[in-house]
Amino acid sequence: MGQEISHSQFTAHDFELFSDCLRHETALLQQWVNEGDFTDKPYQAGFEMEAWLVDEQLKPAAKNHDFLDRLSHPMAVPELARFNFELNGLHRTIEADVFRKMYNELVQTWDRCAEVANEQSVDVMAIGILPTAELVDFTLENMSRMKRYRALNEQVLRMREGRALQFHFEGRETLDFTHPDVMLEAATTSFQIHLRMPLHKAVSLYNAAKIISGPLTAACANSPYFLGHDLWCESRIPVFEQAVQVGQSDLTKRVSFGIRYAQHSIMEVFDSNLARYPIMLPRVFDEPEESLAHLRLHNGTIWRWNRPLVGFDDDGTPHFRLEHRCVPSGPTLVDVIANAAFFYGLVIDIAERDEPMEQLIPFEMARNNFYTCAQYGLNAELMWIENSHYAVKDLLLEELLPMAANGLRRLKVNETEINHWLAIIGQRVETGQTGANWQRKWVSQHGHDMYKLTQAYLDRQKQGDPVYQWSLG
Repeated sequence: MGQEISHSQFTAHDFELFSDCLRHETALLQQWVNEGDFTDKPYQAGFEMEAWLVDEQLKPAAKNHDFLDRLSHPMAVPELARFNFELNGLHRTIEADVFRKMYNELVQTWDRCAEVANEQSVDVMAIGILPTAELVDFTLENMSRMKRYRALNEQVLRMREGRALQFHFEGRETLDFTHPDVMLEAATTSFQIHLRMPLHKAVSLYNAAKIISGPLTAACANSPYFLGHDLWCESRIPVFEQAVQVGQSDLTKRVSFGIRYAQHSIMEVFDSNLARYPIMLPRVFDEPEESLAHLRLHNGTIWRWNRPLVGFDDDGTPHFRLEHRCVPSGPTLVDVIANAAFFYGLVIDIAERDEPMEQLIPFEMARNNFYTCAQYGLNAELMWIENSHYAVKDLLLEELLPMAANGLRRLKVNETEINHWLAIIGQRVETGQTGANWQRKWVSQHGHDMYKLTQAYLDRQKQGDPVYQWSLG
């Protein structure tokens, strides 16, 4: 959950003080890494699911403050826009029936969210990009009240010297326009998958997450429509990258796939944070250096699609977590937990191999695969090991699903759990019916009516069946 700050206006002295704190905390984290002073607990799973509030016309409903007050849930927080909110899951050891427990927890929380929302004549909805959302919805008047969001907008515009944000999309349709603030970031809602990882596996897990980002995005795509235009299968990717853009290259972009794998230490990421990314939110905290408050806040303003995080156990021992940000929210709670199970199995299988897969798949290939899959979904053609060409559907069914099953077996997940959750991915790929493809097929059959599309989607989401079973009638 994002750190709040006490004010949004900063001075040159704030930047200087923050820079000093960031430098000292980065050095301290390096010292802890050198000494191996990190938790050695088993792999743990967690998640953040972003969602929408919609009104009776299925338009964004800017009511998250009243909604969250009534919900009164410690793991529910506001997002950038007043029509978005985020649910955080408990971290659980990956073993036995962990995914069933994650699913039951999410269902219980989601049902309570729906109940509270209905009391306010609105509804909750999990989807990558809401088809009915229009440009007029993304105004500063609809920004949540947290000061960190005001400051974020001000600092992005400061870094851009006041220039409006430029948006350009080439997909099934082409779209070009400018927007005066960062609010279009709120158009993109995700299911962020967290993995607490041991220090000695951090590099291999981080690299593994990059390698699988493309195929996983293809299998999970759920965001074809943005402002009424049919763009990419997972249009969240280019929307988010352009919504807070303050640089033209991956060296300076705040949202990117990165520029290389980690080579020797996960500290390379935090060193690059210090060296390459200007400070965006220089809030100086009155906290011990050991809390790493400034390092964590700075890292929170660099939205890598695969982002390492630093946290602390209850006893104060530090740990690293991997946050995978490529997967969209929805279509159903069953689908998102299946996506998480697939992710965990894949990264563990790859990370535990004797020969590092990053030596077989160059970084540029993994990055190209990611954007190709975001654009074309299950129709993507990929490059894989030894420069082999793969249709992503074949790669998923023939190689990656068996790998994910092996990875989950390494973690002692029950065989019935493995079969249940991975079968949902397998059927989705086999039928070719991701959330994105269902939306497009619905429009092809019923016409370009974003309200009716959204209503049909919401009806099926409430029924709870995985998206591969959704009808078009």
